[in-house]
Amino acid sequence: MNQERLLRHYAALMSAVPQSVWVLSADGVVTLLAGSGMRERLWHPDSGTSWMDAVHPKDRDWFRRAWRRTAEERSPLDTIVRVRLKDAPDRFRHIKIIAVPVLDEEGDTEWVGTAADAEDHWRIRMREKLLARMAAVPAAHDLSEAFLTTAAAVVPELADAVAVFHVRGEPGGAASLTSTEGVGLAPGLPSLYPLDRDILWGATPRQVIENQEARLLTFPPGEPPEDGLSKVSVRWLRRAGATSVALLPVVVDGRAVALATTTTCRGNPPPDEADLNLLQDVFQQMSGPLRRTMELQRIRDRALALQQSFLSPPSAVDGVSITALYHPADSAAEVGGDWYDAVRLSADSLALSIGDIAGHDLEAAAAMGRVNSLLRGLAYDSGPAASPAATLSRLDRIVQALDGPSMVTAVHAVIRRVAPHIWRVTLSNAGHPPPLLIPRDAPPRYLHDLTAPDPPLCVTDGLPRTDLHTVIREGDTLVFYTDGLVEAPGTDIGDNLRRLREHTEALVRARVPLATLIRRLLPPAQNRRDDIAVIALEARTGQ
Repeated sequence: MNQERLLRHYAALMSAVPQSVWVLSADGVVTLLAGSGMRERLWHPDSGTSWMDAVHPKDRDWFRRAWRRTAEERSPLDTIVRVRLKDAPDRFRHIKIIAVPVLDEEGDTEWVGTAADAEDHWRIRMREKLLARMAAVPAAHDLSEAFLTTAAAVVPELADAVAVFHVRGEPGGAASLTSTEGVGLAPGLPSLYPLDRDILWGATPRQVIENQEARLLTFPPGEPPEDGLSKVSVRWLRRAGATSVALLPVVVDGRAVALATTTTCRGNPPPDEADLNLLQDVFQQMSGPLRRTMELQRIRDRALALQQSFLSPPSAVDGVSITALYHPADSAAEVGGDWYDAVRLSADSLALSIGDIAGHDLEAAAAMGRVNSLLRGLAYDSGPAASPAATLSRLDRIVQALDGPSMVTAVHAVIRRVAPHIWRVTLSNAGHPPPLLIPRDAPPRYLHDLTAPDPPLCVTDGLPRTDLHTVIREGDTLVFYTDGLVEAPGTDIGDNLRRLREHTEALVRARVPLATLIRRLLPPAQNRRDDIAVIALEARTGQ
């Protein structure tokens, strides 16, 4: 009688607490014993199905391993796992499960445990973890770091694949999507990289960007809708066995500046409303880094416009061809200091200059304009007989007197025709990489290989500077460039100069035109850490 009374008290107590008590027999049959909690909400298997079918597909592998380990060690299991709901079999809820292995009368292991709702607890913890990751993302010169951090944060917990796109275009105008490195994939999924241009660009993403409202598309596994999404996107979604696509705009100052896309794949269930809200919160945390990056981009655009306004087309002189280019760094703020110039001094002479101002910002661009203009005026005033070393010394005194930039490197040269097909080159080098001479009938070589350049401008007063002399003949080419072409963090400048010379020699052997040659000298876009200016002079044949 006392035992029955205790059982009634226990049953009454369990009905009042927010958890259910269950038993899992050795043959896998689950029996719910008591408790309100999740008892009426959890799905449980019918005959012919396994209790593991109630567990979310993404959780089955690790949960099965944890179950096996605790069975072998005969220790309690205490974890949170997603379990299928009874009234919505395609939806899951986070459940805290505590289970203890015991031996039944026949010596087989069965389990006794409790199940309690842990959805709110899990979401609070997950939100804190994801937002903490996003809070650590700094303003970047490009968006790849922010995008990669976000992608890594939500895969695989909330999505199987993530791609984040930068939305380009002004409000009210045509917009385009540019993929970045913000791609995250669960193991085993097809690569997104071949599809990294406009992967999800169609009518539906456009509507999401214009309306600034998230949208979730759900569909049977591997059967995405063909209308509203791009063809390449639909092909990838089929290959991945996708079940949903979530399109989430990232809004900064009232404008959608990024579009995050997440997918569930390989038959995994789509996110529910709470998952979607959490994804929106996480991606919206990108608005801070995006805003700062956009501010840097605006500064860069202004600096680039100012800089290019000073890079006028080189003056023409009979008997020579001049080709120049300027390429800004791919980083948002790395622009402003490099310049080139060529000014005609007489019918048979010209001055050619290239230089680099310390700094990479709007202030450096403005300083570049002042120094370039001063040198151009001094060169023209000095005339074709002037010493480039004397001209650079005059420039150094003026710039320092006017409280100019902290350091300037430059090469200034005067080129004069001394015979029908011969040009004499006199130059002075203030701390700049050596010009590269490409003779018509010999391998490329650097001028003054054995002579160290003079120190840069603006580092000391009254420094004597030197002139160097060479001769170029018809078919020869002289290339001036800034350090962005040969310097990179963690590399040796000597090795880089050697590679540049060898690369140039290979292009010359291939008879590449000069304009094409200097473009091909540029390093790959992903390796450009600095802006680059190049100006090349070729003594033409047939003059």
